[in-house]
Amino acid sequence: MSDWTDRPGHPGQPPPEWSPRHEPAAPFLAPSTREAPPPSPRRAPPPSTRTAPLPGMPSPAAPGRYDSGPDPRGGRGSRKPRRRAGRGRRYLRTAGVLASALVLGGAGTYVWADTRLNQEVDLGALGARVPAGEGTTYLVVGSDSREGLSEQDRKDLNTGSAEGRRTDSVILLHTGASGTTMVSLPRDSWVTLPPYVDPGTGRGYRAAPDKLNAAFSMGGPDLLVRTVERNTGVRVDHYAEIGFAGFVGVVDAVGGVDLCLGRPVRDKDSGANLPAGCQTLDGAEALAFVRQRKQEAQGDLGRTRNQQRFLAALARKAATPSTLADPSKSFPTLRAGLDTLIVDDGTELPDLMALFEAMRKATGGGGRQLNVPVADPDLRTPKGSAVKWDERRARALFDALREDRPPG
Repeated sequence: MSDWTDRPGHPGQPPPEWSPRHEPAAPFLAPSTREAPPPSPRRAPPPSTRTAPLPGMPSPAAPGRYDSGPDPRGGRGSRKPRRRAGRGRRYLRTAGVLASALVLGGAGTYVWADTRLNQEVDLGALGARVPAGEGTTYLVVGSDSREGLSEQDRKDLNTGSAEGRRTDSVILLHTGASGTTMVSLPRDSWVTLPPYVDPGTGRGYRAAPDKLNAAFSMGGPDLLVRTVERNTGVRVDHYAEIGFAGFVGVVDAVGGVDLCLGRPVRDKDSGANLPAGCQTLDGAEALAFVRQRKQEAQGDLGRTRNQQRFLAALARKAATPSTLADPSKSFPTLRAGLDTLIVDDGTELPDLMALFEAMRKATGGGGRQLNVPVADPDLRTPKGSAVKWDERRARALFDALREDRPPG
């Protein structure tokens, strides 16, 4: 289809050189500067046995209270024995301690997770881009990166040994006043790649038609973002990508995902060998299921539907109280997701949390799950079979996303 940047006022620009990777610095936690209370003018009390509270934590005792010292009401320096706290006060104190522990644990987890974000994509260095729209749009990519997989893992997961990264799924996730909409873009979509410079050789290329997956394999996230923007007219606000190892780890960490299949699924290339009926898929089985397309009547379109269906089941499982309240599941899930996650340098942990919440809504019935409208799922091209978008309907869908309107 024709691209949005061909309109007057949005001429195509050659991309900048490949941005170097940089790692985020761990945040510095300043020590507490709280001082002990001043001594009494009558007689200095013994040194306090309290320690300064952690930043953001309440003090375990009220200021000025000690185990011994002068009677606060005056007198000869003796204290009356304090009455034992009643049952209600003991319950309140216990609840306060537990709440403090939860706050501290949450803060520690937040800092830990924030420092593990791999912010290697620089959206600000992409040059000429389409205008910003209303709401927030994420480009969510499932890549076939083998990073984090051993040779045995690659063999067990039927991933092959190809180097580099290609896309297995490309999703535009938009959230705003009109709700949340998830749009799957088939990786074989026939699109126009903008002019770009090969990051490995420095050689420049003119704009040319090709499959969407080619943008990612030849120019990585930078070229993929520019290609999506050029062909949809939708500005990408944040980028998030997860590889094979992270996907498998997340599924295994939540204890597998329940899925019901109307027929057996067998695919030699992906390694899928699943019987019909309801079952719990582990990480390897889930990866094989979302990658297979050979037995799908609509090929790549069938695969995107399977991916949306599985994401809905995964979101339901990850959001259950038994998963969220169990540290043995919730922490490994977070760690597995972060291990192969790549985001743009403008994405902080709150943005990532907003992304997960938007995806949960879209896949849990609180939003819309769509495929880009298609005119020909088997377009013959010099690069093989491709997916041709329905230009009129696709343009209407992307206009709605850009303007934060409900599609259709």
